Amino acid sequence: MTQAIKKQALGRGLSALLKDPENDIKSVNDKNADKVVGNIIELELEAIEINPFQPRSNFNEETLQELASSIKELGVIQPITVRKLEFNKYQLISGERRLRAAKIAGLTVIPSYIRIADDNESLVMALVENIQRHDLDPIEIALSYQRLIDEIQLTQEQMSDKVGKKRSTIANYLRLLKLDPIIQTGIRDGFISMGHGRALITIENEDIQSDIYHKIISQNLSVRETENVVKNYQESLKPKSGKTIKAIPPFSVSEMDKKEIGTTLGTKVDIKIDAKGKGKITIPFKSEADFQRIIALIKG
Repeated sequence: MTQAIKKQALGRGLSALLKDPENDIKSVNDKNADKVVGNIIELELEAIEINPFQPRSNFNEETLQELASSIKELGVIQPITVRKLEFNKYQLISGERRLRAAKIAGLTVIPSYIRIADDNESLVMALVENIQRHDLDPIEIALSYQRLIDEIQLTQEQMSDKVGKKRSTIANYLRLLKLDPIIQTGIRDGFISMGHGRALITIENEDIQSDIYHKIISQNLSVRETENVVKNYQESLKPKSGKTIKAIPPFSVSEMDKKEIGTTLGTKVDIKIDAKGKGKITIPFKSEADFQRIIALIKG
């Protein structure tokens, strides 16, 4: 059984627990509360209401449709966050675009993080403990960091202290969430590494990003090879420099002079002069005898 299937089974199990009136969890001190805090749980869409104080009210229909298509193909990669209002009733905290797109995609349940009244410190502890696990993929770690930012309002410096990681390390994980969802899925499924993902982040064009991603997989490119592919692409975007303007030599030799020297030597000569006034005379010959003839003329 894969890790993803195990997680889905766990989410359904916790969902059933939350729908049992005898296990109505309202506080971190309640029985089974430790199973809720920090875990992903599948909630029915109809049990979730939009926050009336949500400042964002306008959603681009085209991007929602695109997200819905992605969800149909890949599922909801990043769970939404809700807070418990009452038994089997929840209010959205973050992830309204994902919630709306899930409805468009025809989903009936959505993976969710549940917040309860006094779980702030417990959530921090659960997330920090979760980050320390060795079986997490880079995207799962990045999502945990993002939750600490979004829900607990921790800065990257504060997170650095809590999880014992450098701020730059945390920033590198968070940047992975800017990748196309398909590429994020590729990292989660182990098709590419975090190093590959970090190389791809520097490309803004999503189509090119996707093309290189598929090239990594089809050609089994290493991280270093991927970095070179990205570097070559970025170099190709730089404006081409104009033609180099040759410096004008301080003096020139006229065609008449060339012809006169050629007449004297009995052969056509070529004369080139550089910007500093230095140059060379090229005197062609047809045979050893012709060479000796030219030498004799030069010696006078």
